[in-house]
Amino acid sequence: MKAIVEYNSRKITVNISKPIDISIPVNPKKQNVNAWYTKAPEISAETQEGYEISVANGAVVNFNNIHFNPHSHITHTECVGHITKEVHSVNKNLKYFIFLAEVVTIAPLFHNGDFLIGVKQLKTALKNKKRDAIVIRTLPNLEDKKSTDYSNTNPTYLSEKAAVYLREKGIKHLLIDLPSVDKEKDDGRLLSHNAFWNTAGKVRMDATITELIYVPNEVEDGEYLLNLMIAPFENDATPSKPVLYEIEK
Repeated sequence: MKAIVEYNSRKITVNISKPIDISIPVNPKKQNVNAWYTKAPEISAETQEGYEISVANGAVVNFNNIHFNPHSHITHTECVGHITKEVHSVNKNLKYFIFLAEVVTIAPLFHNGDFLIGVKQLKTALKNKKRDAIVIRTLPNLEDKKSTDYSNTNPTYLSEKAAVYLREKGIKHLLIDLPSVDKEKDDGRLLSHNAFWNTAGKVRMDATITELIYVPNEVEDGEYLLNLMIAPFENDATPSKPVLYEIEK
């Protein structure tokens, strides 16, 4: 099944029967991805009056509760409400879901004891391309990204200058395979979050950051159509399922 999307004055053709899912699910049956010092997620049957509601226990339906934190346990998309005193909902601020995206692969730089993604690397990757979204895959790109506990590991992050560059480049949606665009422990400065959303100026309410994605190695760098699907939670962040579609030449 194919779809033709009109983007500005350009017609883009994609095969929607070949989606590339770049999300990480909540899966307590396996070692789940984790960050920010939280306990593992839980999926368990609702219990009422001492009775477990599950088909295995004789009920007519399975009726599970799910306990998780979107920032810790799953691919999630967040809006500026993640870092502001005023409550803002990503569900209300993300109003469009189809974007032109560029997938880039970055080998992090070692700088002052940290690994980070620098502005020069992104300039080299994007050049003069105009995109709505950027999907950043970091190296090494191992399967264990889907089950890593990032707490107290000082993961790779995005430099403030890199975040400013993406904002000035017009990138509205930043997707990355890390637990945060900022350093794990930075005394609450959140330099890249603030720079990307432009909290010191006209705040970009419709811009989003999606963290904890996983882009398979077989996916080549380049231009894709992105469907950024989110769960309808009225919260600063919500679980999301970003899906890429290869653009036919």
